[in-house]
Amino acid sequence: VTSAPIERPFGPGTLLTFDCYGTLIDWETGILGGLRGGFPDLTNVADGDLLGAFHDVQNELKTSEYRPYRDLLSEVAAAVAARYEAEGHAEPRRAARVPESVPSWTPFGDTDRGLRRLDEAGVTLGILSNIDNDLLAGTLEHFDVTFSLLGTAQNLRSYKPAAPHFERGREWAGEYDGWIHVAQSLFHDVAPATALGIPVVWVNRKDEPLPEATRPVHVAPDLASAADWLLAS
Repeated sequence: VTSAPIERPFGPGTLLTFDCYGTLIDWETGILGGLRGGFPDLTNVADGDLLGAFHDVQNELKTSEYRPYRDLLSEVAAAVAARYEAEGHAEPRRAARVPESVPSWTPFGDTDRGLRRLDEAGVTLGILSNIDNDLLAGTLEHFDVTFSLLGTAQNLRSYKPAAPHFERGREWAGEYDGWIHVAQSLFHDVAPATALGIPVVWVNRKDEPLPEATRPVHVAPDLASAADWLLAS
């Protein structure tokens, strides 16, 4: 599905930025493992309910003053555990299991295949992510390619959907023939980026409906399919 034209051609002079967790990395499996590793009582809570609670708490906490994502994840984990009255929900060491697990979260099965093809096409690859530098460093070891540009919440002192990540991407893009952002989250990436006039490929891994006001340049079911479309455009 193509919803809007890409004004500049895709090719070796293009910058591609990616959201990382949820787009390249299977963060939901990672979150569930981290939460249940710290709070075994949460094994009895359905995946969808646990992830829904995580989303609700995280998005609420991100609106407050910036703090490292490691701290934010611990706060979210503790709040989710408390919501379900899990044993040990007030013990910081249990909540800390979630951020500690981040470097072990793995890519989706299609991620490296798509990234390798894009890298071989000569484009520059970057990441714009709500993450700390040390946690991202562990994640980068899972990929078969090198990301030349890294925009993190730690460096920008901000969390998407706020503008600083996209402003950093726009700064980078001045050195290239074109810029396309690739992301899964409607809330954190697709909606705010399109509102700023940034071409976005939506990796719709969850087969969600497209909001009428949100106009990605293309919708793909996974990263490998997104790469197919980009390389054919």
